[in-house]
Amino acid sequence: MSLFERIKAHPLPFAELLDVEFVSAAPDAVEARMVVRPDLCTLGGFAHGGAIMSFADTLGGAAAFVNLPADAKGTTTLESKTNFIAGAPGGSTLIGRCALVHRGRRTQVWQTRVETVEGKLIALTLQTQMTL
Repeated sequence: MSLFERIKAHPLPFAELLDVEFVSAAPDAVEARMVVRPDLCTLGGFAHGGAIMSFADTLGGAAAFVNLPADAKGTTTLESKTNFIAGAPGGSTLIGRCALVHRGRRTQVWQTRVETVEGKLIALTLQTQMTL
């Protein structure tokens, strides 16, 4: 089973709530899309920061999950930090590209760039995942 098939075979309920669509998965990267729906926006019509952070956390968690050793029970986020760079208007499609920074015995560190389809940087997230 490929890493992409492994993500598809173990859907994350919260990712489904956000309508996250995984595009690809490799040992050192995961990519996904998410449309900024009206219910994910602030009163001003831009993506809520929590929705953006949830999107990035979902990618980091999925990336860590597909890279778990065979004897692991799962993964959990230990730490996550997001820098918001620009607003994402409602209706826009966000692309998340999550790349491996460090893979250790007990932790993995992932960096996710959240951009619009036009390439405008919206947020940058760095998170640490623990292997359970």
